[in-house]
Amino acid sequence: MSDLRLPPAELDTFPKLLEFHAAERPGKPAIREKDFGIWQTHTWGQVAEEVRSLASGLLSLGVQRGDKVAIVGDNRPRLYWTMTAAQAIGAVPVPIYQDSVADEMAYVVEHAEARFAVVEDQEQVDKLLEIRERCPGLTQIVYDEARGMRHYTQAFLHHFDAVQAEGRDYNEIHPDAYGEAVARGRGSDTAIILYTSGTTGKPKGVILSFDNVMKTAANGVKLEGLRDSDESLAYLPMAWVGDHIFSFGQSYVAGFCVACPESSATVMHDMRELGPTYFFAPPRIFENILTTVMIRMEDAGWLKRKLFHYFMAVARRSGIKILDGKPVGLGERLLYALGQLLVYGPLKNTLGFTRIRLAYTAGEAIGPDIFDFYRSLGVNLKQLYGSTEASVFITIQPDGEIEPDTVGKPALDVEIKIADNGEVMFRGPGVFVEYYKNPEATAETKTPDGWVHTGDAGFFADNGHLKIIDRAKDVGRVNDGGLFAPKYVENKLKFFPDIKEAVAFGHERDHCTAFVNIDLVAVGSWAERNNVPYASYQELAANPQVIEIVKGHIEKVNGDLAADPQLASCQIRRFLVLHKELDADDGELTRTRKVRRGFIAERYQPLIDALYSEARSAYIETEVTFEDGRKGTIKADLEIVDVDFEPVPAAMKKAS
Repeated sequence: MSDLRLPPAELDTFPKLLEFHAAERPGKPAIREKDFGIWQTHTWGQVAEEVRSLASGLLSLGVQRGDKVAIVGDNRPRLYWTMTAAQAIGAVPVPIYQDSVADEMAYVVEHAEARFAVVEDQEQVDKLLEIRERCPGLTQIVYDEARGMRHYTQAFLHHFDAVQAEGRDYNEIHPDAYGEAVARGRGSDTAIILYTSGTTGKPKGVILSFDNVMKTAANGVKLEGLRDSDESLAYLPMAWVGDHIFSFGQSYVAGFCVACPESSATVMHDMRELGPTYFFAPPRIFENILTTVMIRMEDAGWLKRKLFHYFMAVARRSGIKILDGKPVGLGERLLYALGQLLVYGPLKNTLGFTRIRLAYTAGEAIGPDIFDFYRSLGVNLKQLYGSTEASVFITIQPDGEIEPDTVGKPALDVEIKIADNGEVMFRGPGVFVEYYKNPEATAETKTPDGWVHTGDAGFFADNGHLKIIDRAKDVGRVNDGGLFAPKYVENKLKFFPDIKEAVAFGHERDHCTAFVNIDLVAVGSWAERNNVPYASYQELAANPQVIEIVKGHIEKVNGDLAADPQLASCQIRRFLVLHKELDADDGELTRTRKVRRGFIAERYQPLIDALYSEARSAYIETEVTFEDGRKGTIKADLEIVDVDFEPVPAAMKKAS
């Protein structure tokens, strides 16, 4: 086990850190990639050589200091190397979500003024070729995967290997050029531009300096004791700030190894093989994993099901206390140890969680029941609160002080205050430089003395932990004065494996209502077990038995809400199951799977109106985008269902 030792402070850029690791630990693994079923490992020394060749190759292509280099693709070593190579010569990497449609990609490429692009494969090349006329500034494209590219003869297309070969030739002629370029870099220089998810409009380009990213990453490493023997799995979009900090920034600071899965479809299988020690996932990933577990349990034999439910009850009673080092009776400890042998250990091994010593979830609130499920198994899962504008870290839950309904205490060197209107504000080393080409938005978000508006409503609990209620703009009141916190309600609904997504309504209305998306995998498994035929998502979503199952889940949530004086007014009175899954390609979700409330409210206004009428059903026609880009229309008559709820006493309304 290696001791934590942060790199010297004068190493203030990632290219400098890479040279440090190449000298300090040249033979230690830096990054892995699973290719054709085999894990390929690259050491720090090898990565330094790869980056040097690529950086010099980019110079020979014409990349200049200050140029923007778009990076598009799945998590691949060569795309991570491109980030460092661009930074080494003073250029700025601009990662783009790999599942962006051409129009979304065009906006970022044009707005960022990207002159160069490095992409993974033919799919991404085709998108760039489609938008190239709209983005005349894009002059050169480099691709990694040669498959399917044989007949592409454009002079501005270059294979990754060819660029590196040019770079090696360049280094022979100019042996000092790379080192001099790296030495010119400063911590105050722009390290990266990351575009926000755009829940309320066009994405904004967030400029982060090396100081922002490196100091924040180093504080996280220091706080949690990360070390070069750790290993993580890089599977979330490279364009997302979470991946940039956890898979890139902290890896460079601590010197640990990052592994790239074979594909997005094999992540869980690859994770079982790898057994990472450090893991990050947004709530939806933990929700999906739990859904898979519950489906498997329903398909298991009666004895295995009985054992699972019995020992999960033991885990709920004692598992979290044992994990936090709190006193637990001998009998319970023995039962938990037996559960570890029969249930928890095998389950964690199946999920690839056996070696995890630190796991984070963030991005949006996680349901308390989901959070407790993993911690009860002995997984050291913590919540953190952050944003792109903070270089991720605003709060972290300290060891021994982990609660499901808080996001922890301020991260190292971060200050937090609650504005008069209840909005959370922060400042610290990770505060972004500015929004690219958007001084108005910068001034609205960041005060002259460095405080940043988060847009989230929250408060500090008595123990000093921050509680986030919801997005400040989403928190409202129902007409009788009761509090309306839609995200809190939605997260409680999504705890049930049958519910994949939910959207709650209620601000300035008489009561709360909801749209629900069923989980096709979970409900499909139920349908197969119960011989319920269906031919499509739409048909299954309209099945009366499925609607009754969803109604039962909502009534359970209403019971929980009724017991909370602050949130009793959020009980759902009516709901409908949507005829289609909410989809980023249809503009209903962001690329990070966040609900775009304003868009959904506008698109489905007839359904919302029906929920607040006496109607028993509602007709809707919806345009959808298929995977191949074609458009189509889905028509449906949706049943509107009334739900039982507990009346809210007037005293509770006043208290809230």
